[in-house]
Amino acid sequence: MAAPSDSGPSLVRLSISLPARLFRQLDAMVAERAVANRSAMIAELIRAELAAHSARERPETELAGTITLIYRTDSGRVRHALAQTQQDAMAEIISSQHVFLGDDRSLEVLVVKGPAQRLHALCDDFRKIRGLEQCRLVTAGATHPAEPA
Repeated sequence: MAAPSDSGPSLVRLSISLPARLFRQLDAMVAERAVANRSAMIAELIRAELAAHSARERPETELAGTITLIYRTDSGRVRHALAQTQQDAMAEIISSQHVFLGDDRSLEVLVVKGPAQRLHALCDDFRKIRGLEQCRLVTAGATHPAEPA
């Protein structure tokens, strides 16, 4: 099937074959997430994979996303190291939100924007902090206007 051109249709039909078990899992996901239909769910999954692929294949690609951190708040050393790492990345960190989870744990979500390579390196810098329980980067795609769905 030929790819649609910029002047061609904004929607194309795609036929795929899936193992029955995978098909049932897809339908369950569509229902659980209350997505409009399978096509919308598959498009969402493809967009996420394309963003991840772009980050791997083109490290200079500008991305936006979040870094989620979970850590124990009873360690001043951890908080200090996190603050220092954030200060060193002020060009990439747009915003942050901090929430106390209880049990002396905190959740911090950083909204980030920058080259894919730099965002992955920043996440790696956080992972080096002893006492950090979880660190996850999720990219939302390029910072330029999205292409039509």
